[in-house]
Amino acid sequence: MQILIHSADAEQWQTAIAKALPAAEVVTSSAPLQARQRADYLVAWQPPGWLLEEQTGLKGIMNLGAGVDALLTNPSLPPGVPIVKLRDAGMAGPMIDYVRYAVLHFQRDFDRYAHQQGRLQWQPQPLVPKAEWSIGVLGLGAIGARVAQALATEGFPVHGWSRSPKALEGLICHHGKAGLKSLLGQVRSLVTLLPNTPETRGIIDAEALAALPEGASLINPGRGSLIDEAALLEALGPAEARNADSHASSHEARPATGHQGRLRGAVLDAFPHEPLPAESSLWRHPRVLITPHIAAPTPRDGALEQVIATLKAWQAGEPVPSVDPAAGY
Repeated sequence: MQILIHSADAEQWQTAIAKALPAAEVVTSSAPLQARQRADYLVAWQPPGWLLEEQTGLKGIMNLGAGVDALLTNPSLPPGVPIVKLRDAGMAGPMIDYVRYAVLHFQRDFDRYAHQQGRLQWQPQPLVPKAEWSIGVLGLGAIGARVAQALATEGFPVHGWSRSPKALEGLICHHGKAGLKSLLGQVRSLVTLLPNTPETRGIIDAEALAALPEGASLINPGRGSLIDEAALLEALGPAEARNADSHASSHEARPATGHQGRLRGAVLDAFPHEPLPAESSLWRHPRVLITPHIAAPTPRDGALEQVIATLKAWQAGEPVPSVDPAAGY
């Protein structure tokens, strides 16, 4: 079995896989052309087109991440080669922590207190109980379901949304277009954990943002393509207007008075273009918190277990759940 690896830390993966599969020939994308072309299986994160074009006998691709959009949209992707992606692999824990922090950022008014500190203001805000802070989680896959259920066990009412019907313990589940509209109208924090597919690109547009209650917050640790950034900036309003709602005396949602400035704030980890360009207005908006795509790094130990299991199953001719290229996940 010949295994080709491409990633920023390819040498570490090479060592780990060679130790787990001593009979395999394991090389990285920096190996000579002849060695690269012998690959039966490619273990990679966002492989370049030239590397895919070199392959003549690939039997499978193991994607070192949960998102496969960059791979599926690569014009050099060999047709008909099965693709398997990482499913959780230890990423759910860090993702739960990230989303929990982001929700508390708004529910416990840390956004408002940060603004008040800059103005030397001492102004306690009334605490909204968790039971009154509804959360929407878009995407109920392996990671999204765990995030939603973790928030529910902490006392938040959690609405989950998926393309097709699901029933998950502790969640109020919605599906389809009508279900999305129903969910949006009920939540104070919206979390986006959908894959990047033709159906999900730009799903959080002006219409979706207008459907949220005024004063709602947006949390995106998923895919940057989900958010219409121009619509988001419009919903946030001018940077100087309603700055963090520092003088708010109540958290009660108010009737919509127009789309501009009706969103309380956003915590964003993923963007259509990364790094986020310096000219982006999101950098400078006082009600936006930006992190550099760090919500859920892939832990090698957890991922290695899935990679090895997949490679062994492929080699033994056993069925392995693979990505549906048409669906995009």
